[in-house]
Amino acid sequence: MLIAGLLPVACGGGGSSTPAPAAATAKADGPGTISGKVSFDGEDPGRAVIRMGADPNCKPHEPITVGKVTGALSETTIVGADKGIKNVFVYVKDGLGNRVYATPTTPVVLDQNGCQYEPHVFGVQVGQPIEIKNSDPTLHNVHAMPKGNEEFNFGQQPSTPAITKTFTKPEIGVSFRCDVHGWMRAWANVVTHPFFAVTKDDGSFEIKGLPTGTYTIEAWHEQLGTATMMVTIADGATAATANFSFKPKAGAGQRPSLRP
Repeated sequence: MLIAGLLPVACGGGGSSTPAPAAATAKADGPGTISGKVSFDGEDPGRAVIRMGADPNCKPHEPITVGKVTGALSETTIVGADKGIKNVFVYVKDGLGNRVYATPTTPVVLDQNGCQYEPHVFGVQVGQPIEIKNSDPTLHNVHAMPKGNEEFNFGQQPSTPAITKTFTKPEIGVSFRCDVHGWMRAWANVVTHPFFAVTKDDGSFEIKGLPTGTYTIEAWHEQLGTATMMVTIADGATAATANFSFKPKAGAGQRPSLRP
């Protein structure tokens, strides 16, 4: 079993290099599947309670009360009972050469619901539409703060039509926030191909449709950083494993382990 430790690199920006435009368009129809798990190597840091009382229209879907504080649990670092880490973005960082992949026309939906973004972490291809909607009975402000793409910032009233945005360049870890409700965060990861996944509650992931070849696979977490490993889909083989392990961030304190 391959294990990749946490690299001493901050949350990265960018992904695979833009493929040469002269290459033929390829499909995600290779024989290869890379699956694995992202685990936390340490004591569960717990999840802070987000105070939402400043806006009476913010009603968390799974409210929790600790002492005199009622709110929702932070989604920054979610460690399951079996040490799996949720919301890690795992993708092919290198190895696809000059293959070009068609841009999906089906939008990725980013909702504001319960005064939190859903999903908290997502992947999207360059040029693919992101449909941003507000399901809450309160005003939100959507502020995307990329480093390599164009920034956007707009208000969105309840019960108004969704707004569609796109990114034109690959970039990992694009921050979304609401300037009205400062606790609201989401992270977009923009790549040039369909070979990515976001880990589930148990830390597992699966990337399907890869051609034979050797790839650099990267796991990105908003707080813990990045980890990479080399994985090969050999001729005649249809599956490979990539397991990652992240250690606690240096200097990070422990919180009570809170669950809904």
